[in-house]
Amino acid sequence: MSANSNTFDSVKAVILSAHKSTTSEEKVSFYNRWAETYDRDVAVLDYCAPSLAANSISSHFNAVREAAIVLDVACGTGLVAKQMKKLGFGHFVGVDGSEAMLDKARETGLYQDLKQCLLGEEPLPVQWADTFDVVVIVGALSVGQVSFSVIRDLCNVTKPGGYICMTTRSNYDNLEYKAALESELRQIEEEELWTCLEVTEVQDWERAVSEEEDGYISGAVYVYKKH
Repeated sequence: MSANSNTFDSVKAVILSAHKSTTSEEKVSFYNRWAETYDRDVAVLDYCAPSLAANSISSHFNAVREAAIVLDVACGTGLVAKQMKKLGFGHFVGVDGSEAMLDKARETGLYQDLKQCLLGEEPLPVQWADTFDVVVIVGALSVGQVSFSVIRDLCNVTKPGGYICMTTRSNYDNLEYKAALESELRQIEEEELWTCLEVTEVQDWERAVSEEEDGYISGAVYVYKKH
C-alpha cells in the first residue's frame, strides 16, 4: 500500500467515524478532536469547496473588497477566509460550534472577531441583522451537520444588497437534504427576500469516502443577493 493510499484510508476512517456522532455534543467533540489535523486531512481529499466558493463570490462582488465585512459561518480552521484573502477581501468575522476549530482560525490572524455558536440550535446574534456585506457557509450544509433551516438566519444577517454563498454535496447520501435545502432556497426567493445569481454543479468536489462511492463526489455552489 502506498503512503498516499494509507493516508487516504486513515482520513476516510476519521470522516466515517464522524457519522456515528448523533448528538450536538458528540459532533462538537468530534470537531474539537479533528481540528489539529483538519487542514492536512481535507487536502488529502482534494477538498476544493473553499476555493470554489471564494471564486464564486469574487465573480459577483463589485464593491470595494477591502471594506467588505464577511461573515464566515462554520468557519472551521479558516480555509474560506484564506481563499477570500487572496481575492482581496480582508475583514472577517467567524462563527463555529467547535472551540478547537476557532482556536485554529484565530491562529490565521485573518479574523477580527470569532464567536462560538451551535448553528441550528442557537440563533446568530440579534444585533447582527442587516450587518454583513457577504455571508458564506461552506461544507456545513449537509445531512448530519447543520440544518438547512439556518439559511433564513443567514439571509437575515446579510445587508440589503449583500451576498450569501452556500455549498452542499451532491452525493447519494446527501440528495434528500439537498432537495430540502433547494426547496427552502426557492421559498425565500418566492418571498422576494433574495435573488439567485448562481447555481453551479461541480463534478470533482472531493474524493468519495463512503463505501458505496468511488472516485470523486460532486457538489454545488449557490450565490444569492439580498433585496
